[in-house]
Amino acid sequence: MRTTSATRAEADAWITVLSRYGHLHHAEPGPDGAWTVQRTPTSTPRTLHHPVLALDFVAEVLRDVRRAPSGLPR
Repeated sequence: MRTTSATRAEADAWITVLSRYGHLHHAEPGPDGAWTVQRTPTSTPRTLHHPVLALDFVAEVLRDVRRAPSGLPR
């Protein structure tokens, strides 16, 4: 359980790392600190307007990555 609230810097760092490691098809920061993210080329883009929403999305991606058999493309 978190004892501090999520920050934009933390959300930015996580989304950047997921993108660099190929776990996101598209990630684009917006001018207001929001992120537009897309898991796969065919998935619906999502706009994450708050750091808490971004970290919820990150947790979802990490759960999927951990469940995927190694060696398979994401």
